[in-house]
Amino acid sequence: MGAAFLVVGGSGSNGPRALASEEVNRLAITRFRNYEAHGRAVTITVPGAAGGLVVTGSVDYRGKLGYGVVHGTGRDTSSDGLIEWTAASVFVHPMANAPAHAPASPPRSGWYGRPLQSSGSSLDSSLAIALGLGSDRPDNAELLPQNGAAWWGRDQVDGHRVDVMTGPSSRDRPGTAGNVRYWIGSDGTMYRVRASVSSEPQPVVIDFDSRKYVPVKPVPGVTAKP
Repeated sequence: MGAAFLVVGGSGSNGPRALASEEVNRLAITRFRNYEAHGRAVTITVPGAAGGLVVTGSVDYRGKLGYGVVHGTGRDTSSDGLIEWTAASVFVHPMANAPAHAPASPPRSGWYGRPLQSSGSSLDSSLAIALGLGSDRPDNAELLPQNGAAWWGRDQVDGHRVDVMTGPSSRDRPGTAGNVRYWIGSDGTMYRVRASVSSEPQPVVIDFDSRKYVPVKPVPGVTAKP
């Protein structure tokens, strides 16, 4: 999956513009929709100057746990294998011939754990972003437009008609409004996210539901939230 491209629909209105109240409400519930679903199938396209990575897997938004298979794009296969991650840790299982999809039951051995890096790694930043796209409650709809959220256009993702909106500035990083772009359906379902990462000029792209969600099973050393 390459970079996402915005196609503005035929409404004659191009973004950015202020969000309508109904759009604010959809943006406010989109992370909660992921939590309601328990988990989502994801394809994470990670940028890299020496070649990118694609993580194909699932994220459990209640257990705060992700699992999938990594394949390099435009690079060698040294980074290929299985991966499982939490907000604090990354576990990798190198494989010379990684499968197209991660096995539903992860291997019980051969895993190597390390802390998730908070900066300097486009892979770790991408994993953290994917994990953070779920919340056990809706966001504050009143604060979203005040902090810079906006509407940018209309698009289609895998046959779903969506509105493209940018998120607000984060509480601890003023001036970051627009760094995250959401492709959101009419019921608030999130179908794509594109986010800037400080370590790369290209954004990470996260696509949802390209295949069926497979429940995530913890590997040795990983504890999912109850």
